[in-house]
Amino acid sequence: MIKDFSARLLRWHRAHGRHDLPWQIAWRQRRDPYVIWLAEVMLQQTQVASVIPYYTRFLERFPRLAELASAPLEDVMAHWSGLGYYARARNLHRAAQAVMTQHGGHFPDTIEAIAALPGIGRSTANAIAGCCSGARLPILDGNVKRVLCRVFAIEGSPAAAAAVESRLWRHAAELISAVPQDKVPDYLQAQMDLGATLCTRRRPDCAACPLAAICVAQREGRQNELPSPKPRRAIPLREATFLVITDGERVLLETRPPSGLWGGLLALPELPPGQAVESFAATLGVGPFLAVAGPRSGIPGAQGAQGTQGTQGTQGTPAPTFTHAFSHFRLAISPLVCRVAAAAPAVMEPGRQWLPLEAIATAALPAPVRRILQDLPKA
Repeated sequence: MIKDFSARLLRWHRAHGRHDLPWQIAWRQRRDPYVIWLAEVMLQQTQVASVIPYYTRFLERFPRLAELASAPLEDVMAHWSGLGYYARARNLHRAAQAVMTQHGGHFPDTIEAIAALPGIGRSTANAIAGCCSGARLPILDGNVKRVLCRVFAIEGSPAAAAAVESRLWRHAAELISAVPQDKVPDYLQAQMDLGATLCTRRRPDCAACPLAAICVAQREGRQNELPSPKPRRAIPLREATFLVITDGERVLLETRPPSGLWGGLLALPELPPGQAVESFAATLGVGPFLAVAGPRSGIPGAQGAQGTQGTQGTQGTPAPTFTHAFSHFRLAISPLVCRVAAAAPAVMEPGRQWLPLEAIATAALPAPVRRILQDLPKA
């Protein structure tokens, strides 16, 4: 069973696997662990199709580990903007600096040293070592878990039960032990390709699957039952109001704290719950607002949209509320667009800046903020 599993998978991968992904091409050209490490971090909880354009742009800007380590974090975040899970970018930057200071600029070649770098867990460390040196170490991302749960009819949710996770690791380790060392990189890629293209979460293509003849779920007709779904829980809904303060050419942005929601990215000032718009705007050095129209009712300090305008005043206009989903909650975002007569230099404090609207495309912005600003009419 063990040798049959790997042999079937490798034969299928030779004919149908993905062989020209950007990181595969970069590895063949450079044999630099950096290009594999970058890909493995970007692929954490993110599909290949989403990663490819970010990977290409990122590698163009930071072609070597040394360039990444010496770059300002703001630049790194700008090139990660929109990919999500921003802790990955911060950890990637920290890890690059650790490689420079602790390993003389050479990416470590032992699994212990790789796993000790920020943001690298067991599966990612094993994938890097396997792809770069042929180390027979198992990986266990979402695609591999799904394949193994179906082939071996493993009950229970891998995300909810530690015992299930441990059993999957044992199976993965046994299977890779039968793979020739020079085929380890292909085998690791084959596992991920199979889960991504055939053994999908919904409507798996069992007729084309190389493991169908040895798959228990296929034999018993249980493909849609396995892996067992994670127990559903209520996803909390939070609310936030963001002020879009603009003079028609620039918009006022703040750098978020390094940890937490959108850590280290530029974002719109968030109106604290229960605080009046005018009093909060005064702390930013703008206002007073002569008229503010909220995107929904109940915003403290908001007035009607038809209030008076003064030469130095501001005018607020409503923008649609929308919901953005994070991994553990949903955020109902209410943008409040406030026009000012001119951008005031006095508000330039550490972490705060007036960003030209034409710079939105390249700024380190989270996707929801970019969405708001891209629809903002220019003067």
